[in-house]
Amino acid sequence: MIEISTSSTTTTLVITGDLDLAERDQFPEVTARIVGLRRQLLVIDMCRVTFMDSTGAAFLISLADAGRRRGGATVLRGAADRELFVLEICGALELFRIDTDHRCELGAGALPTSRDAPAPA
Repeated sequence: MIEISTSSTTTTLVITGDLDLAERDQFPEVTARIVGLRRQLLVIDMCRVTFMDSTGAAFLISLADAGRRRGGATVLRGAADRELFVLEICGALELFRIDTDHRCELGAGALPTSRDAPAPA
């Protein structure tokens, strides 16, 4: 599931579940909505992503590239090492700012993952 919310300067995309080939049919509509909002900052909340393949990575890359062409920035919040690895393998990690300070909260329906662990002291 993908939810979009906005403020005057930011669009936030919250992704829950898998971000993969099976979800690709919704990517064009979501992309069009986000690009149409024309916000300078896109925050992609990945705290509840359970799996991402190269199709999901291509979706995120297209969002980041569209924002960069307009002079904006894309932030990944709550991305686990496995998702960052997929983006790195695709050669696209430099398109994103990584929010290393964010700590995902466990909410209703969220599955605990390694990203929920507190930062080492």
